[in-house]
Amino acid sequence: MIARKSLQRCTPAFLLAPGLILFFVVIVYSTFKTLWISFYQWDGFGDPAFIGFQNYRELWQDPQFWTALRNNAIWLVVFLLAPPIGLAISLLVNQKIAGMRLAKSLFFMPLVLSLVTVGVIFTWFYDPTFGILAKLFGLFGLPAPALLSSARYVTLAIVFAGLWPQVAFCMVLFLAGLNNLDSEIIGAGRVDNARGWQMLRHIILPQLKQVSFIAVAISMIGALRSFDIISVMTSGGPFGSSSVLAYQMYEESLFSYRFGYGAAIATVLFAIMLVFIVWYVASLLRAENGG
Repeated sequence: MIARKSLQRCTPAFLLAPGLILFFVVIVYSTFKTLWISFYQWDGFGDPAFIGFQNYRELWQDPQFWTALRNNAIWLVVFLLAPPIGLAISLLVNQKIAGMRLAKSLFFMPLVLSLVTVGVIFTWFYDPTFGILAKLFGLFGLPAPALLSSARYVTLAIVFAGLWPQVAFCMVLFLAGLNNLDSEIIGAGRVDNARGWQMLRHIILPQLKQVSFIAVAISMIGALRSFDIISVMTSGGPFGSSSVLAYQMYEESLFSYRFGYGAAIATVLFAIMLVFIVWYVASLLRAENGG
């Protein structure tokens, strides 16, 4: 009997152990290892040489780092459009109108596509010779701009490609929130003649506050960790103008064999993301405590 009770007490620990071990090895250990490598000059093969903060000083003077940081800021600003657009689409497809199930499926489709697939699709879309964009400009007798070859517009072109599946993700979040609205509160609002914008502003949006918070937080983190779609569409080009911190870290580490410098970039990116993670957790705790 005692052995059975002891086994029952230990069962949660046994179930949690694989996940915790994986978390500490892959996440925690790798984070501290990356921070340690950032203070060394290392090509990934020989013995690392300690250089202190030299990698960070070089990073501060590197124009490519500031270009990547600026592009990350552009990603962040544009991705904040995903929650309001996703909310608008969810309100539209949540209506009980014939054909809305098909519309909902079409809007949901980008979410099941990988970002690599999205990148390939939009590369074809932006192609100035045979892409859909070229066809649209051709209707007016105009040449299509080569967006992915323009240092001025390439980042915006990639960001809007990445925004497509992000909007679909936010739409799904808001649809789940709309399906969990309190019908009694909505009914009370109708009794008080709340219609249209008043119903949305004073009754629906307050009940979607937590969903909105999650959509904004995930969109911000997704903007900071953008990598794969850039790799597929431009590989950071032209001349590094579309690179972000994650892609610059990848290039410096695997192509230039500067793992210490790449680790310094990764540490800076982690510090930026940590700010948003701390804000997210603190806001979540305040919301749960009614603060």
